[in-house]
Amino acid sequence: MKAHTSETQSTITPEKALEILQEGNARFVNNLKANRDLLAQVNDTRAGQWPFAVVLSCIDSRTSAELIFDQGLGDIFSVRIAGNFVNQDILGSMEFGCNVAGSKLVVVLGHTKCGALKGGLDAAAIEGMGMDNLNHLIGHFDPIIKNIINDGEERSSKNEDLLERLNHHNVKHAIEEIRKQSSTLRKMEEDGKIKIVGANYDVETGVVSWI
Repeated sequence: MKAHTSETQSTITPEKALEILQEGNARFVNNLKANRDLLAQVNDTRAGQWPFAVVLSCIDSRTSAELIFDQGLGDIFSVRIAGNFVNQDILGSMEFGCNVAGSKLVVVLGHTKCGALKGGLDAAAIEGMGMDNLNHLIGHFDPIIKNIINDGEERSSKNEDLLERLNHHNVKHAIEEIRKQSSTLRKMEEDGKIKIVGANYDVETGVVSWI
């Protein structure tokens, strides 16, 4: 399988980009990796890159987008931060990927058993460890937690139902923030140039479900 060129990238629609990732995950789950010469792709991409998608995922070591979607060098922009949320710098990276480099799809990829989201649920205990920057990071999830938690419900990472609700709502919130904070990406989506979608990776099965 060859690396993408500007010509092949230009033929990919947002719908086709999504289909490529879905097919790639199916190969991953069935242990049927596409035949790629990665060193040849290094050579193919030495003069430039033409990725067809931008994937925002967690730093979790089990959620490498290139692996779980069975993609090669030059195929996707991979943006990673614990808890897969957006900030201004990440939005700028997405704008570059889509509006400058030509990607057709933005995927916000959450995953089951997310440690960052567990930290958000256990914030009181984490704060006592004295890690200021980590405290700042998990604070991003607090408004979502307060919005979805039921009266009397246990706020704890041991509450698996709450953790998974938080996972899904966090993905949806990130998508809302992309559209809200980036007029560039919002306009591109309105014009049909890109799609912005959410997904969830199951760390037990390898399956990506689409939200």
